[in-house]
Amino acid sequence: MTYNCIAFEVVNRVARLTLNEPETRNALGSSGIVDEIVSVLDELPTRSDVSVLVITGAGKAFCAGGNVKEMRDRTGMFSGTAAEIERSYRTGIQRIPLAMQRLDLPVIAAINGPAVGAGCDLAMMCDLRIGSPLAMFGESFVNLGLIPGDGGAWFLPRRIGHQRAALMTYTGRLISAEQALDWGLLLELVAEEALLPTTLELAAEIAAKPPQALRHAKQLLRAGATTELPEFLEMCASYQAQAHHSDEHAEAVAAFFEKRPGRY
Repeated sequence: MTYNCIAFEVVNRVARLTLNEPETRNALGSSGIVDEIVSVLDELPTRSDVSVLVITGAGKAFCAGGNVKEMRDRTGMFSGTAAEIERSYRTGIQRIPLAMQRLDLPVIAAINGPAVGAGCDLAMMCDLRIGSPLAMFGESFVNLGLIPGDGGAWFLPRRIGHQRAALMTYTGRLISAEQALDWGLLLELVAEEALLPTTLELAAEIAAKPPQALRHAKQLLRAGATTELPEFLEMCASYQAQAHHSDEHAEAVAAFFEKRPGRY
């Protein structure tokens, strides 16, 4: 498939999705970029050649969120009546968190620059976040008289706790890369030139693991946030029973005893 707003490639079981509209700082306002992101996210669960997804941005920003010029001019998704804008959110940008929530692959964000508004929320939808010193985060909707319309108030407290999420949401402050690392919003902070190599090295380490076990582990981590323990343990028992009868488990055990990497 040809993409106009993103770049996408798969190398050695690692998929890389790059937001590729640097002239807008990779803003998520247009239906084109949303459609392309969702298309990739919905395709990945069906691909047996992918184990990990890396998301990053082209240019100087990871993602600037909504297009403020379109907000000012009331164009694109910000045009029309309140009912029409509500429908635009539901059929537009809100498809991204729903697709991310359906995705059963580990997702790593390489934060190369500012992640603001919906861009901050997109980063929060990922499992792991690695940043350069140029990274900064802002749940900045209140600065424009808005609220996190893409689900940010659901994701952010789950990543950094209610109090810090409330501070970011109520003040619209920008959080530096160093502060983000201290808060656990970033897993690791690396030099700008090392950002993609470090991220891809971690992605390769994960991609070398048994692929179905990875998908089930991702599903369990996600379910654990909202499922009561008895139901959750039932899921664990079911997935584990399937794993014990899988070819990849047999290969992993053989590789363990033969002291070699597994072949999956």
